[in-house]
Amino acid sequence: MDDHGTQMTWHRLGRIVSAEGQRSWMASHTACPVPLQIEASRYRIYFGSRDGGNHPYIGWIEIDLRNPEAVLAMAETPALAPGEPGYFDDNGVYPSWLVTESDRLLLYYMGRSNGEAPRYGMAIGLAESRDGGRSFSRLSPAPIVDRSEYDPWMVSTPCVLRSGDRWMMWYLSGLRWDMASGKSYYHIKYAESDDGRSWRRNGRIAIDFLPGESNIASPAVLRGDDGWQMWYCTFINGGYRIGYARSADGLSWTRQDDVKGLLPSGAGWDGQGVAYPHVFRHENRTLMVYSGNEFGRAGIGLAEWIEG
Repeated sequence: MDDHGTQMTWHRLGRIVSAEGQRSWMASHTACPVPLQIEASRYRIYFGSRDGGNHPYIGWIEIDLRNPEAVLAMAETPALAPGEPGYFDDNGVYPSWLVTESDRLLLYYMGRSNGEAPRYGMAIGLAESRDGGRSFSRLSPAPIVDRSEYDPWMVSTPCVLRSGDRWMMWYLSGLRWDMASGKSYYHIKYAESDDGRSWRRNGRIAIDFLPGESNIASPAVLRGDDGWQMWYCTFINGGYRIGYARSADGLSWTRQDDVKGLLPSGAGWDGQGVAYPHVFRHENRTLMVYSGNEFGRAGIGLAEWIEG
């Protein structure tokens, strides 16, 4: 409800894709969707899907927002595949954020490497595209952001925006595993850069845990005339839901999950979990792509913020 008493809500527009059986490298899951406007109302949606060996690849589909459930095109080959054996991304890759820079498109992505189950590690890599985003090549075989004294387990799901000469990143900071309970703990921290490649961290927390939470991921930040907004997913009571926060400067955040968050629908493909939000504006619309049940196994959906 806004300041004038008008009821506002996320209106679900439906599931737009499920990866199961679409390609040999798309056996399951559609996690971490990232939209890119191609022209007018046509958008390409990137996501991480898994092959039969459970290794994530980055693929994409194209849709028209006027009829989003109709897939217009789908990648024949991965836009980015897992890295070489022993590298930080040898087990798989996921997309996280796109930045347009001159004649190229920069992709901030997550690379995964597996340890002894259930443990795993993730770090942040950077790739570029010179063909309009159909495919990407790594700018370095090593991560640009990795574990540190502030992020002792892993780093993942970066959101990257430019503000003048300052590059700003909000990212998942992995803290620890509790092997007795099998639970992991991560929340969202903040970093800055002068060039988008070398990042300074001091442990500043953007979104911290509330009672009962253990996992907060996938920040998606929008800046407007009335301040900064962030959406993210938080794991509680056995499933992900999408939370929301506001900020005057992009640094200090106030959580308002019940204002613009999104809960599982209670039935169907997103009935038990909604995760990995990416909120974007198209013309005068505010839209969200997100993953459904089981960390995206059930597919990707689209929602619009409207008056109830």
